[in-house]
Amino acid sequence: MIRSIVSTAVAGLAGFAATKAVLRSRLRTHDSVVRTNHAGHDVSLAEGPAVAAGLLAGSLLIEDPRQRSATLLATAAAGSLGAVDDFCESGSSKGLRGHLSALARGEITTGTIKVTGIPLASIAAAAILRSRTRPSGLFGSTHSTSDRPWYAATADVIVTGGVIAGSANLFNLLDLRPGRALKAGALTLAFTDHHRRVSWAPAGAIAGATAAAWPDDLAGDAMLGDTGANALGAAIGVILAETATPAQRRLILAVLAGLTLASEKVSFTSVIESTPGLREIDSFGREDK
Repeated sequence: MIRSIVSTAVAGLAGFAATKAVLRSRLRTHDSVVRTNHAGHDVSLAEGPAVAAGLLAGSLLIEDPRQRSATLLATAAAGSLGAVDDFCESGSSKGLRGHLSALARGEITTGTIKVTGIPLASIAAAAILRSRTRPSGLFGSTHSTSDRPWYAATADVIVTGGVIAGSANLFNLLDLRPGRALKAGALTLAFTDHHRRVSWAPAGAIAGATAAAWPDDLAGDAMLGDTGANALGAAIGVILAETATPAQRRLILAVLAGLTLASEKVSFTSVIESTPGLREIDSFGREDK
């Protein structure tokens, strides 16, 4: 287990470093990767593709073939569709409601492509995850998803896909201040029930990519953007879906849906900055820019 964690973490860090080095040599301060952050400073979006590449590099080393395939599919799709929105943005719609409203008007924007493509890819990844006999419990007993009625299995696939897509979207919503999304990812992994071995290797990949991105992100010199935040959230969503029971997955999906709907009315930043504890965690290690 330790070997698996270390190998995926090293792969995640190496994938990040190699991709970032290539992007820096090719793009440097090119306008396509420079954005203005909340404080009015220029930040680089190159971190996003580098994080996505690190996550994918680490995920390649996941031993279980179905979990590996599902993680790669969800992470690659979320990161790629996020990159489309980052670097080829079209339309002025913002937020889930704005993108869906644009779609209802028949307007196809990069945002609508993302909010429809990520759920579809997440459901496909969920179908891969739920199509196997898998261990459960501390003693490795097994149960087969084929033992359930088809409608129950289908519902679980949809819920699992919702958890993956909802997590991808939530982390994108959190990427509004330096280090916030990375901290949320680290805290999520810290409080995840890791009694099943399936969570350790992908968690290692996330830890490696996070550690590599941490200094520049906290310094406010780079940001995840949609590319990195969606990829990170999708990878974490797969872990949450794999370590949770069906009832827990439904609860997680309800929480994610509630937070997504709340974000249309409430500023997460305002809530975090006015809440003791969250405020200190959010500002820890952040430079004033």
